[in-house]
Amino acid sequence: MTINDADKNLRQQLELIYDNREALNITNLIMEKLTGFSKSLRIVYKQKVLTLDQQKKLSNYENELNNHKPVQYVLQEAWFAGMKFYVDENVLIPRPETEELTEQIIHQSLNEKLKIIDIGTGSGCIAIALKKKLSNATVYAIDISSKALEIASKNASQNNVEIHFNRMNILHLEENIALPLFDIIVSNPPYIRQSEAREMKPNVLLYEPEIALFVPDRDPLCFYKAIADFALKFLTPNNGKLFFEINESLGKDVVNLLKEKKFSSITIQKDLQGKNRMVLAFLKNEKK
Repeated sequence: MTINDADKNLRQQLELIYDNREALNITNLIMEKLTGFSKSLRIVYKQKVLTLDQQKKLSNYENELNNHKPVQYVLQEAWFAGMKFYVDENVLIPRPETEELTEQIIHQSLNEKLKIIDIGTGSGCIAIALKKKLSNATVYAIDISSKALEIASKNASQNNVEIHFNRMNILHLEENIALPLFDIIVSNPPYIRQSEAREMKPNVLLYEPEIALFVPDRDPLCFYKAIADFALKFLTPNNGKLFFEINESLGKDVVNLLKEKKFSSITIQKDLQGKNRMVLAFLKNEKK
């Protein structure tokens, strides 16, 4: 089997599951990983025959992809903010809108010596990207999942940054928890209502960790409430900033919640798709 044959066959299989553009993108990722050749080099060497080992790997990739397994989990890697991250089913796959949230923070924080905490860090993508771009910052990251923290720690080492990782449940924090005050608190918490699951694709439902995705319909803001309360205790007064990624349909609810808890200058920001996806708030001068 030549590189050209493998490329064509894989793309045709994937077009039965995904639209043409996504099938093409996945095919390119798989073929580059398999051959070590860029797209242009695969054209140059399109008649090169795959080795038996490459053909075996390709068959394994095809089986997993045909079962709707996301290509990032198949390859165990994802790119975020120009960096490569290890990912598996214990952490969410980093999304472009999360990268936009990270860029917002970086844009507002250059050349500042800050303390930052990422709540629900998962793969560590937010915390690691912030530390990479804001070298003067001290960055903490917490998660309820010990497996996620192992992956995040691995990614921090792989990308040569130091992050202070801790295992914590933001919904049930110990009363005497020892943490410093933070200049920035950022979180991409679970925010998809259980009732929205029926609208989601199998590649998400079957493989990405439920604990990082879903919240109960009866209390969809449970994580935002907990993090806002955490911020009232651990965010620096005067100019402390709180950054959230949000469910696009719950933006106004998140804003009202933060108003009730006496945050100020609360804004909803859209992502590149025009969806309400980020909320920024400041802590007022007086702490409660």
